[in-house]
Amino acid sequence: MIREAPAPRRGGPAPPARLPGGLGPLGRRLFAAFAVVALASVALLTAAALVGADRGISSARQADRQRTASRVAAAAADAYPAVGGWPAADLSAVQALADGAGAVLTVRDKDGEVMPGGSGAEEDHDMSGSGRGRHGQGSGAGPSASAPVVVDGSTVGSVHLVFSAGSGSAGVSVAWGWVAAAAVGAVALALAVSWFVTRRLTAPVVRVAATARALAAGDRTARTRIDAPGELGDLARAFDAMADDVGHAEQARHRLAADVAHELRTPLASLQAGLEELRDGYADPSAGRLASLHDQTLRLSRIIGDLGELAEAESARLSLHLAEVDLTALAGAAVTEREAELRTAGLAVRTLPGPAPLLVHADADRLHQALGNLLSNAARHCRPGDTVTVGTSVTPAEALVEVADTGPGIPADELPYVFERLWRGTRARAGGGSGIGLAVVKELVTAHGGTVFADSGPGGGTRMTIRLPRAGPRG
Repeated sequence: MIREAPAPRRGGPAPPARLPGGLGPLGRRLFAAFAVVALASVALLTAAALVGADRGISSARQADRQRTASRVAAAAADAYPAVGGWPAADLSAVQALADGAGAVLTVRDKDGEVMPGGSGAEEDHDMSGSGRGRHGQGSGAGPSASAPVVVDGSTVGSVHLVFSAGSGSAGVSVAWGWVAAAAVGAVALALAVSWFVTRRLTAPVVRVAATARALAAGDRTARTRIDAPGELGDLARAFDAMADDVGHAEQARHRLAADVAHELRTPLASLQAGLEELRDGYADPSAGRLASLHDQTLRLSRIIGDLGELAEAESARLSLHLAEVDLTALAGAAVTEREAELRTAGLAVRTLPGPAPLLVHADADRLHQALGNLLSNAARHCRPGDTVTVGTSVTPAEALVEVADTGPGIPADELPYVFERLWRGTRARAGGGSGIGLAVVKELVTAHGGTVFADSGPGGGTRMTIRLPRAGPRG
């Protein structure tokens, strides 16, 4: 059952307005479709019931007539005399049975001649052409039944009963009345159920559409807040989750703009102040002063370059050139490229042998960039004398590459945020990091369908692990 949340507070999103008649265009189409199906089904079942009832009652009445004819034939056999044949027979008892059944009796001998004593005989002689017997029953106006008269195993004649035309019509009328009443009730019930089901099906859709319009109009707090079973509930929950993601993305965009402005403001302010001092003659253009200004331009250049890398990494999923790549060889190449930077920082570099080849479907350049960022991050935050270790390993479904160091580590409360954009921990701020390099790593790895996470022990040291799906067997 669909349950809607209470009406929002004043100032929140207004509930969607009810459409005229309670149903929108989709609801009217669904209701019309349900109604047509229901009416067609009820009409078909009603016709089948009426035909079946009519034939069933007719068959039952015919069977009753045939049993009556058999009883009349048995009575005629009892009245058949051993000597004299039909002319000497007393058919009064036979006639009484026929009259009790409301039928016109005709008795014939084995040659087909009509015997006197039956109402049919009187009809032939006294009222021929009138079409009515002495009890006012038409001889040929209704259903009939015949039965042979058998005496001592020999057929000596036959009896023929003609029943009135209205015989059994009362039962048919009653059956038809009940079937018609049931059909009307079924139609009313089907229409009511169709209306109810249509409302239940379209209400979440109408609510989702109204919420979408509210979101498009700028109300970021609008939610469907519908608890429904099945696919409609999934639709409402998925839409609300999407709306939450849109809100979070917008908040992240605002935060990113503020963070970028903050990151750029400091070096720009320093450059502006230094240049104004030089312009106004308050400071001499000494080599040290110019070097300080040059450092600020380098910082600006690095921040802008990191932002460009982040934007490029976010769109990497659309521009990946996938191929089978040996992850072990790729990790070795990344270490070779960054080894000079690591050794300049006073770090020892170790490469652990891994399985070769360790194949993954990846863009070699993008993965090389991600590994390079991890190594540069280690070079920036480790202390001279620390060791950086790079190794690869494998599981049945994944290929792993780890970059571990013996540096000061990352506080446990900061680990969940190290891959967020522009987030900088305590040590990162002290080291002048921009908070973008690890975010680029996450975007690139996610674009490959992998994951990256960080781990740090209480005694120091950090391990960054990239997990990628392994390539399937060739062919």
